[in-house]
Amino acid sequence: MGAIRQCSRSACRQAAVATLTYVYADSTAVLGPLATYAEPHCYDLCAEHAGRLTVPRGWEVLRLAMPSTPPGPGPDDLLALADAVREAASAGSDPEPVQREPKGSLEPPAGSAGPRRGHLRVLREPS
Repeated sequence: MGAIRQCSRSACRQAAVATLTYVYADSTAVLGPLATYAEPHCYDLCAEHAGRLTVPRGWEVLRLAMPSTPPGPGPDDLLALADAVREAASAGSDPEPVQREPKGSLEPPAGSAGPRRGHLRVLREPS
């Protein structure tokens, strides 16, 4: 599952629902359902901007059918989710926990404040 893509229009933070592609050879703009993958020469648009799309004079707009509802998870998605849950459950059952030594407090080296980067300082473990 990928992240939700945003509208390509400046200052628009809405989720994208359509993809706009220009076919320069035919002077055509193709507006269709959101593409599976983000392409570098396509524009993802929200419902508002897809509805208000205008093209240059002399160009045509080809509007492909938009799905009325977003597709639900398919059987492959559900099986993959179930497999991931089973794998995580089997990996999480350790027979005995690993014992670790307690760490001492970190102290700055003697005689200096340590190298600094802005508000950060390097601390070394005491020997």
